[in-house]
Amino acid sequence: MSNLVITIGRQYGSGGRQIGQQLAKELNIKCYDKELLALAAKDSGLCHELFETHDEKPTNSFLYSLVMDTYSMGYNSTGYVDMPLNHKVFLAQFDSIKKLAEKESCIIVGRCADYALEEHEGTISVFIHARLEDRIRRIRRIYSLADDKAKDLILKTDKKRASYYNYYSSKKWGDAKSYDLSLDSSLLGIDGSVQLIKKFIEIKKQKNKFE
Repeated sequence: MSNLVITIGRQYGSGGRQIGQQLAKELNIKCYDKELLALAAKDSGLCHELFETHDEKPTNSFLYSLVMDTYSMGYNSTGYVDMPLNHKVFLAQFDSIKKLAEKESCIIVGRCADYALEEHEGTISVFIHARLEDRIRRIRRIYSLADDKAKDLILKTDKKRASYYNYYSSKKWGDAKSYDLSLDSSLLGIDGSVQLIKKFIEIKKQKNKFE
């Protein structure tokens, strides 16, 4: 029996975090978003501010293979000590995500969680997208921004998330083939998106045994 872990990738402004939080409430499990940063900081002993600074930020230093080679050797290796901070932050989150999946059923938003848990049989990976005009309207309302400022923030944030995901995972951010389920929150709304994910879980449970 494996814990059920729903990972949510999301376009900025698509409501992915709200969907995750509402889904968690209905399933009576926890939703980890920024909370994962504090958990990884505690587990790794690294300063919490480092996780805030490097959270889902792309990197172009060193090779991906070096990161994963060092992960396989552990935190005490010489390679880990000499590694850039952004790689240390990624490895700490990667490790915390795997520990979390072993500990409890939950929802994890972003941070390559679907990739970290690709061998965890209880994982269901979801990607939330929405029409740009709807995302602009949402970000404008939340942060009181003009349309052009909201659009610029959306495009820059999505670019960072895509670069981060594409660099650290073996898949492509936002590509339907990278996820079990990809849905449009513009068409479904928050409530509809939550209900669709719940239905998907029910169907998959018929073929797999989750706790």
